[in-house]
Amino acid sequence: MEDFPIVQKEIDFYKKVIEAILFCAGRPVKVKELFSFFEKKLTIREIESILEELQRDYEFRGVRILPVAGGFRVESSPEVSEYLKKFFQPRPFRWTKPLLETLAIIAYFQPITRAEISAKRGGVEVSPHIKTLLERGFIKVVGRKAVPGRPALYGTTNYFLEYFGLNSLQDLPPIEELEKLMQREG
Repeated sequence: MEDFPIVQKEIDFYKKVIEAILFCAGRPVKVKELFSFFEKKLTIREIESILEELQRDYEFRGVRILPVAGGFRVESSPEVSEYLKKFFQPRPFRWTKPLLETLAIIAYFQPITRAEISAKRGGVEVSPHIKTLLERGFIKVVGRKAVPGRPALYGTTNYFLEYFGLNSLQDLPPIEELEKLMQREG
């Protein structure tokens, strides 16, 4: 960290602050948010260097710092997941094939209406799946289509990206792969 114009003692302090922010935020924190927060006391490059150092610091611990949904967040390491499940005993959530299909259609074709989702699923009723995905925070209403009745347009949320460990929608596998998988299982 020799390229910093501020002294190492200050960097060490800001590193603690960034670590605490990531730990307490409960969501991905963007570099630009940190830059604004520090009111230009740190450069973007200094913040990125601190984040890289924190990632190295946490590499072999029970938690790690990862880039997710356009920011950085603290999450548990995969190797401790079974212990966490046992300790916290989360409320079970079962992904069904229709629910996953509905979510995939929204993710790949957003913004999209309920009727368009239903048509892509072969005319199947999707309202219960949309309701579940809305309640769970995977999707949200992102607007209204400019047609009679002004139906809601659905899109994915940042939580969707977080849950599936994606940094952006560009990280989704190519739709051709998804179609092949669905044909094999169909």
